[in-house]
Amino acid sequence: MRSLPLIALMTAALAATPACGQAAQPPAAEPAATPAASAPLPANVRVFEVPEGSRPHDVAPAPDGKIWYTGQRRGTLGILDPATGQIREVPLGEGSAPHGVVQGPDGAAWITDGGLNAMVRYDPGTDEVRVFPLPAEFPDSNLNTPAFDGRGRVWFTGQNGIYGRLDPASGEMRVWRDPEGRGPYGIAATPAGEIYYVSLAGSHLAKVDLETGAPTIIEPPTPQQGARRVWSDSRGNLWISEWNGGQLTRYSPATGEWRSWRPEGERPRVYAVYVDERDLVWISDFGANAVLSFDPATERWTRYPGSGENSNVRQILGAPGRIYLPESGLDRIMVVTTAAAS
Repeated sequence: MRSLPLIALMTAALAATPACGQAAQPPAAEPAATPAASAPLPANVRVFEVPEGSRPHDVAPAPDGKIWYTGQRRGTLGILDPATGQIREVPLGEGSAPHGVVQGPDGAAWITDGGLNAMVRYDPGTDEVRVFPLPAEFPDSNLNTPAFDGRGRVWFTGQNGIYGRLDPASGEMRVWRDPEGRGPYGIAATPAGEIYYVSLAGSHLAKVDLETGAPTIIEPPTPQQGARRVWSDSRGNLWISEWNGGQLTRYSPATGEWRSWRPEGERPRVYAVYVDERDLVWISDFGANAVLSFDPATERWTRYPGSGENSNVRQILGAPGRIYLPESGLDRIMVVTTAAAS
């Protein structure tokens, strides 16, 4: 088992896409990350190397304080222990190319796997990997992102024009086609358990009927904005990252109001969006090679530069007091400790 160093490459000051790959490489031996001496990091930031070629795409908190990440190029679920730096990989199957991962209400990791064209469940207690293939009439769906509704069912999107629902209790899977075709990408649940998804190619937001699956299309005011990811705050407002428009946008279902904010920079490319437990909004900006947090109360931004060039943070998630940033372009995971955990 070889050791990989803890990286310390960020600048000390914190100031106020490429297409997703599908091909997976065979997993190698399980590595470990250990601290190494290097330039000092800001006190609230740590950066971990993951196995070379992993291209960590999405992250999620595991129930034991560890961090799950999808090793898209290696066909693995990575497990990082931030307390020790230890990393373990779980192979998901031949041809696997995992994209999204979330923790389900059952404490398992639920993964959208574009290579397998299936939903995948990983049980951290037993190490069991279970595969739920999509129906044969939906091949090569280019699965993207999962989210659980308030009834314990996992919903998912596929960029080739589909969205679907899997009931873990029965194994029943339903799949529907987006009425505007290609593009379904980010998906999120509100505190009330409702499900919304956004379409990157279709540039729209959609709310799904939890029983029938019927979508209600909601058109943002900016045309062709390239809605990429979506996340809900504690009030049920939907925050959307606009890849083409270079904006962070909020939609309030209660009032129908839209508002947008543009981060500083010559050409923002807003990819990821996440809302933490304080209702601060986090985005990644490929144009600035940075992650930014946004305070809706003050409308102020705080910038966290990438740990190297072309860090390409494609998704953001976290746990109370922690923000997890997978740097897919650098094979690293950045962990930011927020004031909530101090």
